[in-house]
Amino acid sequence: MPKSIVPDTSVLIEGLLSKQLSKLKAPNVIIHEASIAELEHQANKGQEKGYLGLDEIGALQVLAGKKKLSLSFKGERPNEWEIMEAKRGAIDSVIRELALTEKATLWTADKVQASVAEAKGIPVEFHEMVAESEMEIEQFFTPDTMSVHIKENCFIHSKRGKPGTWKFDTVTKKKSTRAEIERYAKQIVETAQMRRDGFVEIERPGSTICQVGKYRIVITRPPFSDGYEITAVRPVKHLSLADYQLSSKLNERLDTQAEGLLIAGSPGHGKSTFAQALAEHYATKDKIIKTVEAPRDLILADDITQYAISHGSAEEIHDILLLSRPDYTIFDEMRNTDDFSLFADMRLSGVGMIGVMHATKTIDAIQRFLGRIELGVIPHVVDTVVFIKDGGIGEVYAIRMTVKVPSGMTEADLARPVVEVHEFESGKLVFELYTYGEQTVVIPVTEQATKKSPVNKFIAKGVKEYFQNWTQHAEVEMQNGNRATVYVPADLVPELIGRGGENIREIEKELGVKIDLKERSGYDEFYTSRRRKKQKLGGKGGKKGRKRR
Repeated sequence: MPKSIVPDTSVLIEGLLSKQLSKLKAPNVIIHEASIAELEHQANKGQEKGYLGLDEIGALQVLAGKKKLSLSFKGERPNEWEIMEAKRGAIDSVIRELALTEKATLWTADKVQASVAEAKGIPVEFHEMVAESEMEIEQFFTPDTMSVHIKENCFIHSKRGKPGTWKFDTVTKKKSTRAEIERYAKQIVETAQMRRDGFVEIERPGSTICQVGKYRIVITRPPFSDGYEITAVRPVKHLSLADYQLSSKLNERLDTQAEGLLIAGSPGHGKSTFAQALAEHYATKDKIIKTVEAPRDLILADDITQYAISHGSAEEIHDILLLSRPDYTIFDEMRNTDDFSLFADMRLSGVGMIGVMHATKTIDAIQRFLGRIELGVIPHVVDTVVFIKDGGIGEVYAIRMTVKVPSGMTEADLARPVVEVHEFESGKLVFELYTYGEQTVVIPVTEQATKKSPVNKFIAKGVKEYFQNWTQHAEVEMQNGNRATVYVPADLVPELIGRGGENIREIEKELGVKIDLKERSGYDEFYTSRRRKKQKLGGKGGKKGRKRR
């Protein structure tokens, strides 16, 4: 009598039956309708494992047609609640019951499922998944290949070299077909699920992101993309911190002071490589290091724990880090507001934080915090920014907070909190961040504020917008950072000055700038006595009754 087998969903996804059929003698394979429903649900959500399981059932149907096995489907289709509760064991339970009823052997690749079946006295075979030695896409990598790009109906391309000095090569002589790419994708997902160093990090309806050893692999499919596509990236060089030839001043900063560090740079320029070298450097200093990644693509020693935020939440990461008390946490690939908030919260909690982010200029890394946290908090969260370019150190900025009159302004009553950004090695002030009115501005600092300086241009714009509440014909000329000459139509000058200069004093107080009013000829005809009567200033710099003319 042929052996009866009831495979669960894990066995179907891994394709274990069709792979091991040669060891069996025309088995009687019974598939529960619940497995079909679960796989269908996964495929409808665009999850690769759903397609894998359905492909396995298709392969078993072909083998049944060749009389190599007997295939049947039994059991009732689960309801929507049972499908949604599949992760809690609802589907596994009905599959076990089918094996018990049919007096069949349950096949599973799920250790928990096997343990429960044994506890209930159900015959079970646990098939531990074993990954193949290598994935097919690895054949397209050479020792100096940084990434491989595969898309249906296109040649396979690769980037070879090192950050900043790579070249784009065509790897194949014929275009890839959808069937080939689907085969590659199936193997990648299977390998990621079976290897100890493999993870399916993110799975969405149109995309799957896997980490397999040193390879970070992105799979996209229609309708999200216009065709099947696979992009595989890996590091080509492993560097230590000594390889970067840092100055003694910067080395000391990293060892003793930089506890809110940003590593910024354009994609593919070596940010993660530097973060990896920094993590290993801190580990040699007897520091406890953790990483937060999505996906986990840093290649680090076993004593450095890597957390995947894609498999948890910001709250969970927050709790774990505070309870485990690392000396430094590397936050790789900060992207959204939640990432920046978590970084800031952990840093303010006293954890040393190293953030990795995309930026085209060094100052952009700091600007990405604006609007996400208060301006005055930034220096407490970030104290050092390292910009990586072409695999090496480009610029290094240091950040600090002070209260002063911003560069280009001279009046003492214009003093305010200012975030200063200095070139680390020279100490030269290069940027200032402060609030002006209701806006937060980032101003590059020149050797001397002039009429053409960025700060004066910004102030002139604000002053002009202010006076355009009364006239569209106002013109502004900055004399220096705290004085402006404003040209308005002649018949508007008395109103703006007010009795005894009351109105102009209120305007100067509101703007924080000394105002010299001058007549602008040729526009008197726009202002009639009736209009002036309606537009009378109403105290506090004329806030009441303003109307654009």
